[in-house]
Amino acid sequence: MQSALAGLSLLVLGDSHWAAPQYLAHTLQDQLIQRGARVVSFAACGAPASIWLSARVASCGTAQRVQNGQLEQVRGANARTTPLDELVRQYRPNMIVVSMGDTMAGYVQRTFPRDNIRDEVQALTDRIKSLNLPCIWIGPSWGTEGGPFLKTFDRVREMSAYLATIVTPCTYVDSTRLSQPGQWATFDGQHYTVDGYRAYGQALAQTIAAMPEVQAAARAGQAAGGAAPAAPAQGGARPAAPAAPAPAQRR
Repeated sequence: MQSALAGLSLLVLGDSHWAAPQYLAHTLQDQLIQRGARVVSFAACGAPASIWLSARVASCGTAQRVQNGQLEQVRGANARTTPLDELVRQYRPNMIVVSMGDTMAGYVQRTFPRDNIRDEVQALTDRIKSLNLPCIWIGPSWGTEGGPFLKTFDRVREMSAYLATIVTPCTYVDSTRLSQPGQWATFDGQHYTVDGYRAYGQALAQTIAAMPEVQAAARAGQAAGGAAPAAPAQGGARPAAPAAPAPAQRR
């Protein structure tokens, strides 16, 4: 297992599920690293997909983790994203992972915001296509119904099915196939308990490692001399100094 993904260098663009300790930035990222991948993850809490096209403030904070280093969180006016083009120049990935869905699903809205979701997703996928990098898109998981975000299984099902049709050129990873509705406990309907994120991360890692697209990127990385470094390229921008973490339940 240690070398199954050797040669793979992943840049992850995530949402709040990547923004706190023991979330996916630890559980999934550690699992991928154990399989030989190099991984750097960035999270924008409470933000749509287009936030990665420019430097913008994420409403409830940002986070980043380089390989198996410390998760660095930033809140307030300094919680600005780094544009995708700059991240690619700094970290030189050979595959991009987008892990976003819950924030755009409009759980509090009566009507599914189809047009807005399409515009947000296409803005990001068009940019990814221009970079000529393979990518995968991880969709929302079930969570549990209710809580402050008013998440429902019907809306998760609708969001996941729609994302699967619009994330090209990314390959879609359907998180709803990894568990039964409500199987993994949450503390707010959307964010899992420690055990829940552990189970979700393990299931995602197994699924991702078996994907032909991922294996092809790993082989290409090996042929090119190994995975690109997860540390920033020389002269790359350094992350802002982290602020005190906000409560984990923030979206």
